[in-house]
Amino acid sequence: MEKITYQRQKVYDPALRLIHLWNGLAILFLMTTIWLSDLFDKGSSETALWQLHIYLGYALVLGIVARLAWGLVGPRHARFSDMWHPAAWWQAVRHVNFKAKPRFGHHTLASAAYLLVYLLLIVMAVTGLGLAAVEQSTGPFNVWFGDMAWLEDAFEEPHEIIYYLLMGFVLLHIAALIWHECKDKTPLAQSMVTGYQYEVADKGQVSSGDHHA
Repeated sequence: MEKITYQRQKVYDPALRLIHLWNGLAILFLMTTIWLSDLFDKGSSETALWQLHIYLGYALVLGIVARLAWGLVGPRHARFSDMWHPAAWWQAVRHVNFKAKPRFGHHTLASAAYLLVYLLLIVMAVTGLGLAAVEQSTGPFNVWFGDMAWLEDAFEEPHEIIYYLLMGFVLLHIAALIWHECKDKTPLAQSMVTGYQYEVADKGQVSSGDHHA
C-alpha cells in the first residue's frame, strides 16, 4: 500500500476565497438565466429573467473590480505578479513541454489561462453594461449609450462569444481539477475552501496497518 506524505502551506487568504466564490456563483447564475430564457421565449417570464440577468451582471462587475483591486494590493499569492511567468510560458511553448515544477501558489503555466480569463471577464462586463444601456436603457453606461441602439450588435456579438469561451473554460477547469486530483493524488479543490495548498512531499510503501498521510 502506498503512503503519501504531504506538505502544506497557507496560500489563499479569506478575501481571495470570498471573491472567488462570489464570482463563481455570479457566473453560474448568469449562465442559468440564459439557459432558462431559452425555455421562456417571450412573455413576462423571459423579461423577468433578463432583468435578473442584468442584476447578476452588476454583481459580477463588483466581483471583478474587487479581484482586480486585490490582485494589486492583496497578499503575495493573491497578486497578479504571482501569475506572471512569461519566461516559463515561452519555454513551455518552445520545447512543447507543459509540465511545470510544483510550487505553492498559482500554477506556473495555468496562470496564463487565468489571466486571459480575467481579461475576458473585463470585456464581458463592459459589453454587458453596454447591452443593458442600449437594450434596457439602464445601468451606468446609459448616460453615454442609452440612445444608441445601433451599437447593439457591437456589444452583443463579443458578449456572446465570450460567454461560450467562459463556459468552455469552466468545464475545462473542473475537468482539470478532477484529473489532477486523481492523477497526482493531491487535494486541490479544498484549497479555495481552507486556503491551504498541498504538495506531495514523499511517497513510499507501507504495510496495511499504517495510515495514509
